Amino acid sequence: MPGPKPTPVEPDLHLPKTVDVVVIGGGIVGASTALELSERGASVLLCEKGQIAGEQSSRNWGWVRLGMRDPREIPLMVESLHLWQGLDHRIGRETGYTRAGILFGASGKRGSGNLERWLRRVDGLQTGARIVAGAELNALLPGNQTPYDCALYMPQDGRAEPQLATPAIAEAARDRGAVLMTNCAVRSVDTGEGRITGVFTERGRVACDYVVLAGGAWSRLFAGNAGIELPQLKVLNTVLRTSPTEGPEAALWSNDFAIRKRADGGYSIASGNENTVDIVPDSFRLARQFLPAFAQEWRSLRFRLSKCWGVEAQQDRTWLPTDVTPIERCRVLDPEPSPKALRQAWAAARKSFPVLEQAELVQSWAGLIDVTPDAVPVISGVDQIPGMFIATGFSGHGFGIGPAAGRLMADLVAETAPCVDPAAFRLSRFTDGSKVRPDPGY
Repeated sequence: MPGPKPTPVEPDLHLPKTVDVVVIGGGIVGASTALELSERGASVLLCEKGQIAGEQSSRNWGWVRLGMRDPREIPLMVESLHLWQGLDHRIGRETGYTRAGILFGASGKRGSGNLERWLRRVDGLQTGARIVAGAELNALLPGNQTPYDCALYMPQDGRAEPQLATPAIAEAARDRGAVLMTNCAVRSVDTGEGRITGVFTERGRVACDYVVLAGGAWSRLFAGNAGIELPQLKVLNTVLRTSPTEGPEAALWSNDFAIRKRADGGYSIASGNENTVDIVPDSFRLARQFLPAFAQEWRSLRFRLSKCWGVEAQQDRTWLPTDVTPIERCRVLDPEPSPKALRQAWAAARKSFPVLEQAELVQSWAGLIDVTPDAVPVISGVDQIPGMFIATGFSGHGFGIGPAAGRLMADLVAETAPCVDPAAFRLSRFTDGSKVRPDPGY
C-alpha cells in the first residue's frame, strides 16, 4: 500500500537570489519556523528535497499531546497547545485539530505508579489531568473490553491530521511572503569569515544570513557534510488506518496498541510499544552515546539487519556543492511497514474494541523517526558556525510540539526573548560534559 498523501503544495517558480533565512526541510517544524519568521517580517526560503510533509510529518500518529512527555519538553508543549488552539483561525486553513482528550491506560502496580509519578510533573499547570478508573474510565472508552486498572486522562490533549496540517502551515508562510521550493534539495551551506553567507541548492546558490536545518531523518547526514557532529539515529514506526466506524472519541495509548479517531471517521492504529531499529554503520559510530537509551528502551526496540546497512554504507558522507548528493537521490523516505507490528496492533485493537471488526484495514505505512540519545530534540544555534541553526531529533514527539518548536527557533534566529528556556535543547549538551540520557520515568 502507498504511504499517506499530504495535501499537494505547488512550488514557487523562481529561486530567489537572496533571502534573510533559508529553512531546510518541509516538515512541520520547518514549515512552522518559516511561518513564524515570515510573520516577523523576515524574507524566508523554505527548501524541501521532495514534497511538503512527504516524510514523518505526514506519517505520524497525529497526536497533539502533553501527556507522558519528558519533563524537559513540558514547557514547550504547553506553548504548543496554545498555538494549536488558535492555529486554524491564524492561518485561515484547516489542520483537523480537535481537543478530544488522550488516555494512557495502565494495569498493575508498576504501570499505575508510573502514571501517578508523571501526573505530579504537571501540578499547578491547570491541565485538568487526572487518573481515572472504573465507571469514569468506561465512559471515556465506550465499548472497550480491556480491563485497565486505571488511565491517565489528559482532557486538553487532542489530535490533528498530519496530511493536512503541515501543508496548511507552509501555505500560510507563503501568504506572508515566504518562498516555497519543492523537489529542490539544499546541498550544502556556504560560509565566509566564519559565518553563514548562503546555501548551495541543486538549482543554484542563494545568499542568506541564517540557515535553519530542519531535515528530520536527513539532518545528521547534512550536518556532517558541514562539519557538525549531530548524534542522531532513525527508528521505524508502523501505522495503519481503517475505514469509518464507531469507536472512542478520545485517543488511547496502551502497551499493546495506540488508537486515535481520524477526521474521516476511521482510526489510525499502531503498536503502543514496538519500534524497529535497522542496524546501520551509524549504529556503531554512535553506540556509546545511545547506550543509555538502548539499555532503558530495549524491550520496545526490535533490532534487525536489513538492506539499510548496504544503502547507508554506500552513501557519501561528504560532498561538494556541485555533486549530486544522497539527499536528492531519495526524494521521499518511504520504508516498508512491519508486518508483525501491523498484525499485533490490529489484533489488539479489535480485541479491545470489537466494533472495529466492522471496519476494513484500508492503508498501512511506515515512517522513520529522527531520535537523539536523550530522546529530546535539538533546537539550537551551532556555536562554531554563526548563523547556523538546527531543529531536529524530535524522537517521535515532533508533530504536536511542532508549532512551538518553530516559534522557539524563530526566537533564536531573531535573537528575541525565547518563548521557553532553550537550554535543554542546546546542541552543545552532547559535548559539554552533560549527562545525556532519556528521562528514566518517561
